[in-house]
Amino acid sequence: MKLLTRLTLLLCLAAPLPALADDVDAGLAAVKQLGVLNGQALACAAKDAAAHAKMLMLAHAPKTARFGAAYEAATQEGYLAQTRAAVTCPEPKTLAGKIDEVAQRLRTALPAAQPAAK
Repeated sequence: MKLLTRLTLLLCLAAPLPALADDVDAGLAAVKQLGVLNGQALACAAKDAAAHAKMLMLAHAPKTARFGAAYEAATQEGYLAQTRAAVTCPEPKTLAGKIDEVAQRLRTALPAAQPAAK
């Protein structure tokens, strides 16, 4: 009987793990997108947009090396892509709108994160 109880308990605890992994992957993807936009904002001297992206990252993403490294690498990627591209910088409002879209995905993927103050 004890074995059956333990097995049932183990199965109940393990059931949400695949969904949790999907949320973490979606959250990591959102953090990377936020980093790319941050790098683009930095390259375009859009200080308000860059500050907003950084604030969202600090407020919503888990404080782990994995998320921090992904954000930093994506920021460098976004910066280099913008500086090497032969395109003009987007309007600050357009960049801010893209950052807000990513923030919504981050909040959805990682609902336990605290909301950002504006």
